[in-house]
Amino acid sequence: MHLALQIVLIVTSVLLVLLILLHRGRGGGLSSLFGGGVQSSLSGSSVVEKNLDRLTLFVGAVWLIAIIGIGLLVKIGA
Repeated sequence: MHLALQIVLIVTSVLLVLLILLHRGRGGGLSSLFGGGVQSSLSGSSVVEKNLDRLTLFVGAVWLIAIIGIGLLVKIGA
């Protein structure tokens, strides 16, 4: 169980770094390279940005659960 959580933690950490780098900053960011620069006229962000936000939140939640799981395993000494 400990090894599985460590693998999940490593994978989600790398994914979080990549997803955060893809987000649009003030100056455009890396997301504009992959089609994220297209803006919708109705809302402030495109569908791509909204989906990127959702994916980032999901991966962040999995990362947080892995951190808590590893902490609990270390605490009980398993």
